[in-house]
Amino acid sequence: MVFFCFLLFAMLTAVAAIPQDLSGKMFIFPQPTNTAQVMLTTSIQNFSAFTVCPLQISVEYTPFSLWPHLQFSMKSVFSKSLAADVMDFYIRGNNVEVAGQGYKLNTWQSICTTWDSASGLVQLWLDGKPSSRKFISSGSNISGPIVIVLGQDQDSFGGGFDAAQSFVGMMSDVYMWDYVLSPCEIQRYMDERNFPTGNVLNWGALEFVTMGRVLIENKQSLYCK
Repeated sequence: MVFFCFLLFAMLTAVAAIPQDLSGKMFIFPQPTNTAQVMLTTSIQNFSAFTVCPLQISVEYTPFSLWPHLQFSMKSVFSKSLAADVMDFYIRGNNVEVAGQGYKLNTWQSICTTWDSASGLVQLWLDGKPSSRKFISSGSNISGPIVIVLGQDQDSFGGGFDAAQSFVGMMSDVYMWDYVLSPCEIQRYMDERNFPTGNVLNWGALEFVTMGRVLIENKQSLYCK
């Protein structure tokens, strides 16, 4: 059985929002639904490269999409236990796969993805572990208008949501840059220490609007004093 979910980049109508500091907070998507989503806005509307990093724990699964130019879908195929994990990258109709990164359910994991138009190379970093760099698309930028949607996979412009393809889990520390972070910067993001502030998305000053059943709560800590 294949589950999809999570981070979606959509070209939608801009949403007015006041920046909020979500440090120490998390979004909770508690159930499969075709309505729960978080819409994010950014002033940057043209990308020759990017890095996007969320920290997430999923009970179902994960993708990205900068519709219609870019789509990422991680497909976790499993019965009672995870049998395989594959990240599919789609840019301008081109597709590559990255497998065997060790994606786990019900576990906080950092997932960073990088791409640049000059080389056309895409790379996945899962908990600081890099995949091989693979060619997918080069030569032109990705441009907007752009709004980012968390929690839903759109099959049509700004819609076509399907509860079976929605994100169920918790998400925090979502950052995005309009350039490729260095390996050391990605490692520092994973370690939550002295990494560059996202100039596209900044969890400490996030412009967003929630729709449907999305909760904002303090991020849970496993370390007790």
